[in-house]
Amino acid sequence: MKPFLIAILAATSVTTSACSGSSPAAQPVQNAAVTAHPRASTPAPAPAPSSASGSPAAASCLTRDLTASAGSPQGFAGGLEIAIVFKNVGRAACTLSGYPAVAQAAGTPVTTIGQPSTGNPATPRTPVMLPPDGNASAMLRIADSAKYPDGTCKPVKATWLKVIPPSQKTALNISFGSTACKGNVKLLSVTTVQQGSAG
Repeated sequence: MKPFLIAILAATSVTTSACSGSSPAAQPVQNAAVTAHPRASTPAPAPAPSSASGSPAAASCLTRDLTASAGSPQGFAGGLEIAIVFKNVGRAACTLSGYPAVAQAAGTPVTTIGQPSTGNPATPRTPVMLPPDGNASAMLRIADSAKYPDGTCKPVKATWLKVIPPSQKTALNISFGSTACKGNVKLLSVTTVQQGSAG
C-alpha cells in the first residue's frame, strides 16, 4: 500500500509543476503584442509642413518711409515725360503696387491745381519689393496745355508735383515747374510703379 501512495503523490506533483510552469511563459507573449500597437500608431510628422511655409510678404510702403524725386524731363509729341522715383528710407523692406496719384500744385501751403492724373496702362501692375534704400519709379506724362483752347484750359503756373504713393493717402511734394490747367482738362497720365529708377 505505501509504495502505491508514493507513486500517486509523485504523479500529482509532476502535473501541478507542469501547469504552474506553463502559465508564466504565455503572459510575456500577450504583453509584447499589446505594447507593439501604440508604437505603430505614433509616427505623425505634423510640424514639417509648418516649417516649410514661406516668409510673409512685405507690407505696403507707407508715405513716411518714402521719398519722391523727379528725373530729367524728356519731350514727346504733345508734352513732357518724367520719371517719378520713390526711395525706401525705412528700416524694413516694403512693397509698392499699382498707380501713384499725381497732381500739379503751387502756393504755400501747396495746393492742387486742375485734375489729378489718370492711369496709363502701358506697364503691368506687379508688386515691387523695395529693400531699404531701394528704388521704384513710375513714368508721368504732362500734356502741353497750349494744345487746349482758353475756353477749356485756363493756364496756371505750377511749381510742385503732389505725389501720393500707391495705397496711401498722404502726398509727397516734388519741386517741379510746369503749366497746369484750371478746369476739367486732364493733362497728367502715369504708369504703374516698376523696379528701379528709370529716367
